[in-house]
Amino acid sequence: MGLIEKIDDLGKPAWIALMVLSFILFWPVGLALLIYLKGSGRMFCSKRYGQWNMPDARAACGEFRGWKRRQGWGRSGTSGNVAFDEYRVETLNRLDEEQREFRDFLDKLRAAKDRSEFDQFMADRRNRPATEPPPPVPTAA
Repeated sequence: MGLIEKIDDLGKPAWIALMVLSFILFWPVGLALLIYLKGSGRMFCSKRYGQWNMPDARAACGEFRGWKRRQGWGRSGTSGNVAFDEYRVETLNRLDEEQREFRDFLDKLRAAKDRSEFDQFMADRRNRPATEPPPPVPTAA
């Protein structure tokens, strides 16, 4: 039994671990291994490769493809229910508007705080007692 068959018996996690390890040790080997795995069909739920063509492997790949569809990958992003899609769009628009309003509120709050700090600084500066004049600035001769 060769090395490839032993790794195939361990499954995809072994291939992934070997690929990550090879990227860490010497990246060209990792890249070559990634190309090999993609080309041989050992990755990405391929239908060409024998071990991954088992009925349970096909079911797992089908579950992954279904999950991708449910997440909106590679689709228009609709759920198929018009009422829900309208509700979702309205809710997202409302949340975007609330986020803008909150951001504006924070900007106004920061500006008011900055203004009050500046006013306090100016009042302190105006009200400080007169002291001796500042020393003359030395000039370069």
